[in-house]
Amino acid sequence: MVYRLFISVLKSVFILILFFASCTHRKKSHLPSKAKHPDVKTIAITQKYATKLNVEAAVIKNFKLYAFIDDWYTAPYKYGGKSKTGIDCSGFIIRLYNEVYQKAICCNSQTLYDQIQFVDTDKLQEGDLVFFKISSNKVSHIGMYLMNQKFVHASVSKGVIISDLQEAYYKKYFYKAGRIKQPFKS
Repeated sequence: MVYRLFISVLKSVFILILFFASCTHRKKSHLPSKAKHPDVKTIAITQKYATKLNVEAAVIKNFKLYAFIDDWYTAPYKYGGKSKTGIDCSGFIIRLYNEVYQKAICCNSQTLYDQIQFVDTDKLQEGDLVFFKISSNKVSHIGMYLMNQKFVHASVSKGVIISDLQEAYYKKYFYKAGRIKQPFKS
């Protein structure tokens, strides 16, 4: 009698263990993956650049781009420079395209300008290039369009910064915009 009772209790415990184990497993499998929940750094950078671009945080989708910009933000300008101790506008864009988009582009603003497919300013998309003629008849400055009329570039006076195409200075010197054709010719 005691033996039957012991076996019955053992079966019940075994069934309960299986039941709870299977419920726990199902619950875990229905949990969203960690990748769907941004970490604190992602949220902070997204919020920071949504504010700078005057857009909703949900519009910021390319975290890799904005993390790159954040890492380089205010790096000083240096003609011909290629590092965080000093970088020029084309050097910054070349590095950005290489690290964020894995696209090898090269040379200076004028050479990059010669390689693009033109885009009307009302059709600009994140990643398009914007060109300026500031001190000569040739293209002398380059930036990358982000959104909401904002672009990132290495400014002579402030280093890597986000500016607005509608600012009087940039409006005055803006020349054209475009997209890099593929494959890029060096």
